[in-house]
Amino acid sequence: MKLFYTPDISNTSTYSLNEEESKHAIRVLRLKTGDTITLIDGKGHFYEARITDDHPKKCVVEILEQKTESVSKPLIHIAIAPTKNNDRLEWFTEKVTEIGVTEITPLICEHSERKAIKTDRLEKKAIAAMKQSLKATLPVIHEATSFRELVTRTFLGAKFIAHCYPQNQKHLKEAYQKGENALILIGPEGDFSEQEIKLALAHGFQPVTFGESRLRTETAGLVACHIINLLHE
Repeated sequence: MKLFYTPDISNTSTYSLNEEESKHAIRVLRLKTGDTITLIDGKGHFYEARITDDHPKKCVVEILEQKTESVSKPLIHIAIAPTKNNDRLEWFTEKVTEIGVTEITPLICEHSERKAIKTDRLEKKAIAAMKQSLKATLPVIHEATSFRELVTRTFLGAKFIAHCYPQNQKHLKEAYQKGENALILIGPEGDFSEQEIKLALAHGFQPVTFGESRLRTETAGLVACHIINLLHE
């Protein structure tokens, strides 16, 4: 299946791919007039289409059929402290998009090593991962948000904070109830501060663990996403 990202597509019978996607379709994949492709809007819809003009800068297609992605999983929002090496945060974004995540928020904490985040780069990684994994839903990637601001917001669902302080935490797979929306906080390499943990607990977050191993930030975020998805298989 050849997927092309078309976020601005609407109810229409014809559509023109942007220059980047047109070049990929015509010059890279060498598609021609009459070939069929699949468009995705990032909002959960697939569009089967046929090329009617194989122009390499403005490929025009005829929309044949629209389908909605079958999604029965609840919302999964992972708020994760940016890693010192931005490549690791991009890797995390790519992998959780493949597995299935709804929202990602770079979380600025007391011990954060980086506070300047280029969310446009994260979105590009998410788009590529969405296409690679044959999905039609793009996760929402929020701008970097302070710990206090995010923790004090209203969230309709279960709220968890993963930290390494001894607190008799439950494993996430035991604390989480299947079907609930979930917000999971993942801290920096230096962990959350004690003050941050107290603030989170005061606002209804449950302390959780992912097992005995001490995980790197991006690994912990990936594991959290996988656990929630696995419980819905």
